[in-house]
Amino acid sequence: MSPKLFGINHSNRDFSQGETWGKNQFNSSFPVSLANYLFDKDILAVYIKTEANLKCVHKYISVKDVYGISPISNNTYFSFESPFLPFQKYIIGNIPRTDLVIMDSSSNLPLRGLEIKLTALPDHQTCDLTESQYGCELVIRPDTIVYLACSIVSKFSSNTSRLTTIIGTQLDRINDWSNEKEVLPLIPVMKDILIKITNIITDEQTPFILQPIWKTIGKSSILAPNCLDVFVWSDLAVLNLFVPSDNHIPKKICRPTRTLIWLLKMIFDYSKNLQIDHVTIINDLSYNTKNDKAFSIGGNGTFPLMRSKELTLPRITKNEIKHIILGGGQKLLSPERRFDAVIFNSSDLF
Repeated sequence: MSPKLFGINHSNRDFSQGETWGKNQFNSSFPVSLANYLFDKDILAVYIKTEANLKCVHKYISVKDVYGISPISNNTYFSFESPFLPFQKYIIGNIPRTDLVIMDSSSNLPLRGLEIKLTALPDHQTCDLTESQYGCELVIRPDTIVYLACSIVSKFSSNTSRLTTIIGTQLDRINDWSNEKEVLPLIPVMKDILIKITNIITDEQTPFILQPIWKTIGKSSILAPNCLDVFVWSDLAVLNLFVPSDNHIPKKICRPTRTLIWLLKMIFDYSKNLQIDHVTIINDLSYNTKNDKAFSIGGNGTFPLMRSKELTLPRITKNEIKHIILGGGQKLLSPERRFDAVIFNSSDLF
């Protein structure tokens, strides 16, 4: 058997080639294979959703429902690093690529676009806590917010006037969205608008981020006996990562606040023009902060949203990894050689 990953039988990656096993590609390929393995074992992924007023809840979801097609169907095609073309109609210019597009090869239709976040458990914030308090860090890219805006407005595409009514006229008071002094007082208004929008489309939320976790023993590089599981965030649940929990007007625009502004500006522009100029919004509304990422949130922040028995005791053991990485694929891996990791795992030096 040539090197391959479980369940990825048709894709735009050739797993017999060494470059496919490099860090950037493996970090999105392996999570898909792990999700396929869960499906094969008849295990449901943990689904992080919202109820009214962005209240976070946990459900379970079949990987088939995450993809929109059975992982074991011969028609399932995994297109990595590809644009999700159904969202192109909302965008001025080209829609950015997302980590994974699931396609039905029989019809050539894209079924789902997913962001993939392979995250370590615990992270640097929680590694010294008890196991029951371990959390993961999530780093969210600007392109993810573009897809989030498209996912939200897509639910109003047949009735844009409903979206316009919800937004109202309060945001019309902003003459210059790049002016921090103009925008800051309206942050509570933006949050209120977003909650009103989500309350209407709660029943329409869809899988958005595929987040497998891999658990180690503390901050070591040694896998825990139970080390792998899969969490899925809905598009609306992702809002809990950056929407403020209170209605205070912030003193300055930090990354999460800027992300809220980006999202509202994209939704606002769509309600006015039926198009989103995401490049201009992200470039012009930087507020003197780099755009390399939208924001990041450490384990202390994600833990309350992900807290579950699966987070404490993942359901896939390290002995099962040999059923996911097949055909000697592990021999093609090219991990980063970090000096701090080498020192940390060389206790004999001291």
